[in-house]
Amino acid sequence: MEVFSLKGKVAVVTGALGLLGKEHCRALADAGAHVAVADLDESACREVARSLPTDSVGLRLDVTDMSSVRGLLDDILHRFGGVDVLVNNAAVDDKFETPALARDMSRFEQYPLEQWQRIMDVNVTGVFLCSQVIGSQMAKQGAGSIINIGSTYGIVGPDQRIYRDRSGEQVFFKSPAYPASKGAVIALTKFLASYWGEAGVRVNTLSFGGVENGQDPAFIDNYARKTLLGRMAHPSDYRGAVVFLAADAARYMTGANLVIDGGWTAI
Repeated sequence: MEVFSLKGKVAVVTGALGLLGKEHCRALADAGAHVAVADLDESACREVARSLPTDSVGLRLDVTDMSSVRGLLDDILHRFGGVDVLVNNAAVDDKFETPALARDMSRFEQYPLEQWQRIMDVNVTGVFLCSQVIGSQMAKQGAGSIINIGSTYGIVGPDQRIYRDRSGEQVFFKSPAYPASKGAVIALTKFLASYWGEAGVRVNTLSFGGVENGQDPAFIDNYARKTLLGRMAHPSDYRGAVVFLAADAARYMTGANLVIDGGWTAI
């Protein structure tokens, strides 16, 4: 089982305060890694880092700001001397103030440009900047693993029917920006894998299905019926895959898209 060990490795998780971000941090630390818990709220990041079983650190990071990303790398190098794993987890999705606005503004015909740009800035440019800065350091070291977090919606189009309530009324539409951003992440992964392969840096996408997190019961039922396993994911369902891609167990894997979605995209 040594090939799954991350003992002595240094891992960065962006968007680390989110539901899955915390799970990624815990999984990597449980496997032995020192984790840089990175998100906008530095105090909360430090709290998460203190809860981990390894010597870890909480750092503020704005993935859309080059100076912030460079500052993060400097802090990590000063503390740990290198970096081995980057989990590009930071992402945003659509949020609308009221149900009525959600239904109307999520329509493609009326979707706001500023919303499109915000999602692209975080979900795509953020992955670009973090990969450019931290991946360059990995290339200098001659080894590293970048794990880009994708989505089933980067592979297949949204089924708008699951966003209907029990009466059949469309509550909102899955809008274009998030799927487009995750498709871009998969393409960027392939570019980076081909670019840095000879430098020893592996780059893979980990595409998740939906996670149950207090959504409307009608949505949960609608989603579950679309999966072969008959349920949404639990937050802990992705821990093993993150460790696998980070560790030597996946040393011959790069440029790939590892899909874990309960069978959503299988049919």
